[in-house]
Amino acid sequence: MTLGLPKFLNLVEDLLLHTVPFPALLVKPIYNKLYNVFWDSATSALDEAERLGIPRDEACHNLVFLVVFNAYGGMKVLFPALLKWVGIAGQTLHRQLRNEIRTVVKEAGGKVTLSALEKMTLTKSVVYEALRMEPPVPFSHGKAKKDMIVHSHDAAFVIKEGEMMFGYQPIVQRDPKVFENPDEFVEDRFVGEGEKLLMYLWWSLGRETENPTVDDKQCAGKDLVVVMNRIMLVEFFLRYDTFTADIETLLLGSKVTLKTLIKNASY
Repeated sequence: MTLGLPKFLNLVEDLLLHTVPFPALLVKPIYNKLYNVFWDSATSALDEAERLGIPRDEACHNLVFLVVFNAYGGMKVLFPALLKWVGIAGQTLHRQLRNEIRTVVKEAGGKVTLSALEKMTLTKSVVYEALRMEPPVPFSHGKAKKDMIVHSHDAAFVIKEGEMMFGYQPIVQRDPKVFENPDEFVEDRFVGEGEKLLMYLWWSLGRETENPTVDDKQCAGKDLVVVMNRIMLVEFFLRYDTFTADIETLLLGSKVTLKTLIKNASY
């Protein structure tokens, strides 16, 4: 996170926010209140964790992290970014999306199902393109577990065991040697033959065509993130025909303020 200070104050910001961890004592009383709520309310999930061999207290800490940080924090960044790029694209895309979404849902008997979502090719592409343009977690880092050589298009880098590596997803996902017009939002980029480009989509800290494992740092909820984004668009364009918005930048991403909403007259 950055406060957006002038460049000459970056050193001050780094010293205050990015160098020394905040003492846990500052948040422990509030955290314990949250922990106790989950301990009392999530009994079925905690029982299942114990059945799988996970200590109950460890599972409870993980549930707090999942809901309070992963889910809430992630969606707070994710959904505004999605609406931002759809809003910028304008009414032509809005018309295409609502026609596809309403047609497929009608064919599915008026229900939003996973099989119906899979048939919405443009909707899927728009979600992937929003994740390409503005990944919710743009930074990644980790220490090399062994000596390795990392190859790019035209160079090779020797990485030694124990060295720190840093990744910046927006650069990877806007590689002009892979993506045509890489800095432009192209709504149908991943339609048809464009699906082959999914192997170069790294928003989840791994290829979109691969699944996370215990041996890597890829987002364990990456498929859920994609589905939630699709559902967001589907539910929105079932209710509304189009919208306009003011778009600003916040500490953790985009801020979208809806200015106008044209409601679906038949909804």
